[in-house]
Amino acid sequence: MTDWRSVFGHAEPYDPQVDGIETAIDAGKDGGYTVIEGACGTGKTMIALTAGIELVRDPDTDYERVFVLTSVKQQLRQFEADLETINENLPDDWNPISGLTLVGKADVCPYNREGAGDIDDGNVYDRCETLRDRTRDLTGEGGETTAAALTAGARQQQTGLADSGQSGPTGRFLETAGETAAYPPEMPTYSDGGPVSAETEFCPFYARFLDDLPDEGSDGDAVEAVPYDFTDAGMITPEDLVARSVRHGTCPHSIMGAALAHTEVVIGNYYHAFDPRTTGSFTGALLDDSTFVVCDEAHMLEPRVRDLVSDGVADATLRDAETELSRVIQPIEFEREGRRAQGGSQTADADLVRAELQDSDVTFEELNRTREFIQDLRSELDRRVRAHLDRKHGGWQSNLTDLPDEEIPLRDPAEPAEDEFSEWARDAGYGDADWVRAEAVGAVAARILNEAEDEDRTRAAPAVGRVLGDWYRCGHTDYFREIELERTWNDAEPADSWRRAYTARLALHNCVPSDAIGDRLAAFGGGILMSATLEPMDAFTEVTGLQYLAREEDRPVVERRYGLHFPAENRESFAVAAPKFTYDNRGRTGDDNPTRVHYADTIERVGRLPGNVLVGMPSYAEAEWIAGILEDRLSKPVLLDASSDDETTESLKSEFFAGDGKVLVTSLRGTLTEGVDYSGDRLSAAVVCGVPIVNTSSPRTKAVRRAYDDEFGDGFTYALTIPAVRKARQATGRVIRSPEDVGVRVLLDERYARESWDSVVPYLPDDDEFQAVSPDMLEYGLDRFRSRLS
Repeated sequence: MTDWRSVFGHAEPYDPQVDGIETAIDAGKDGGYTVIEGACGTGKTMIALTAGIELVRDPDTDYERVFVLTSVKQQLRQFEADLETINENLPDDWNPISGLTLVGKADVCPYNREGAGDIDDGNVYDRCETLRDRTRDLTGEGGETTAAALTAGARQQQTGLADSGQSGPTGRFLETAGETAAYPPEMPTYSDGGPVSAETEFCPFYARFLDDLPDEGSDGDAVEAVPYDFTDAGMITPEDLVARSVRHGTCPHSIMGAALAHTEVVIGNYYHAFDPRTTGSFTGALLDDSTFVVCDEAHMLEPRVRDLVSDGVADATLRDAETELSRVIQPIEFEREGRRAQGGSQTADADLVRAELQDSDVTFEELNRTREFIQDLRSELDRRVRAHLDRKHGGWQSNLTDLPDEEIPLRDPAEPAEDEFSEWARDAGYGDADWVRAEAVGAVAARILNEAEDEDRTRAAPAVGRVLGDWYRCGHTDYFREIELERTWNDAEPADSWRRAYTARLALHNCVPSDAIGDRLAAFGGGILMSATLEPMDAFTEVTGLQYLAREEDRPVVERRYGLHFPAENRESFAVAAPKFTYDNRGRTGDDNPTRVHYADTIERVGRLPGNVLVGMPSYAEAEWIAGILEDRLSKPVLLDASSDDETTESLKSEFFAGDGKVLVTSLRGTLTEGVDYSGDRLSAAVVCGVPIVNTSSPRTKAVRRAYDDEFGDGFTYALTIPAVRKARQATGRVIRSPEDVGVRVLLDERYARESWDSVVPYLPDDDEFQAVSPDMLEYGLDRFRSRLS
């Protein structure tokens, strides 16, 4: 057994770190979980890594790795940095802790990174699979050449390119991650040299990976192809992985897959553990009791997993699946017609279809039946969308540009029952087999098309089949079905078609993901779930399935709470008893009423504080309203965040941090109120306006609330109120990030300050951090704080 202090990366741990590490180690040895709510500065990242590594390195446990899951890129970087700190301070006779960060193919493919080889973000996955298949076909059993010969040929093509004086789109050599590859920037091709031979594109990086694999039947496995030594590599970031792989001439993503099960600390995203398709194709080897899992930012676990285990299919995907099935069916149809009229011009394709069908349990009749089902399904979707728009937006054909996003529920969200699409299908003569068999039919159709075109593309038919199967199998309380209409624009569609203005999607929402979360956590040996905002703990352990593990599997679930331990004199925290910022009180954004006057005046007072001020509003519309008020009243610049892409948000954040003090106004449901580092003098105050409960009129929200009523007894509290309070606490938590930080935190709404029927005080930590004050007394508190700083 090792001493965890040998692993800990700093000279002296905080008291909460000692307790957290030892608690997590003890729980982990018993196959249990530790749930930690720790304020910023607790050192949660180091707690998790130290406890996990201690368990992995302890010869008396069965743990082989730590699997870190985080939904925030900044936290991912923090885990990388803390592991590097641990390695820098290990005893001299210790080998470094090996680490690896998981990312997607787009981030590590050398061609995609440099825009070479006709690969880009839009096609990297399909192109990769096609090139891999061709490379395997060329080098596998019965192939025309060997992986070593392909690699050598690619190098020779590069040499020839250099000797000719030509240059490719990125230069003579493919360069990325500070390394020069042994291959040209163009995708190399193979030819057998015959008089009529065709040239076949292949991936030289993947060919080198195949060449490095141990011979079939040997005792080795794919890890032997990894071009670095785990014992001294330490933390391998994605950039490190690409550099090492390119230097060796091998495929970074394949190396990632080969290394992940043999690495002591693997850092990834929630989808690496909870997305069924990712775990099925990539990270499945990590999902067992030899893994100690760390769920960081665990307050996001429930909504993120809900999205991952929900599903849906777009109208365009239904159309593509119908087309794919037609392309598989037509050779047989043409052959039959040809016997009578056309002379069998499609016989070769028909032979392929028959051969594939014979090797499967799918019949030609099922292909036809599934195509008809999808055709009719799409027609019914079209009918329902038009009927909804006629009912809600009369004359919509002449006003397509002003249509909003829409949800069309397929049952009463508050009353679980069979959905209207399932009823329609039954009335139309489609039975259980039509739903269930669609997945197998789609898979066979995709295989036939990929074989016919010699290209392993992602096809629509399997996705449609999967959703139709799940649509049939999933219950009607835990799952909610609806049509989603998202505003887009497509000039190719007719001028009076809703498809010109909308993308439609049949959506299957998992309302209660606690079973999916709990089942996955049960697969691991133990772990830690941690965040700065988990209270109330009993609600958190219910919605994540942890209480089930404790009750039914007798696995310990231990809770720990660690508050701010930075100097109390550096902060002031207020819960202001302003009128509730609800729609009934505030009205529309253009209204002038006492509630809006109260909020405008109070937010202005906070905005006048020196330095940067963050204002969090319940929605982007409300953010736009208060930004307009503040622009007229304040002398400092006012920046307005809007729902936008990551690049725009990053630019706005950089502008906020630069120069003198500013006010940044955003939605509490956006990305700037959590997971962003405002340490140092980047933020002097944050004010949260109202309780950011999501739109309760949304059909999906109503369905989730009803499902939570059935599962936990109080759907409004569990599904709406508690997540909203966590959003508010995340925003105010941006202010104090280190012992030197000084700032003011304001929760503005009487529900934070007073006990009432809809008070949220019970869902705030019981630490007396926030002083309940009236709007008038807030001014005195702010003046007192200014005086203390002067």
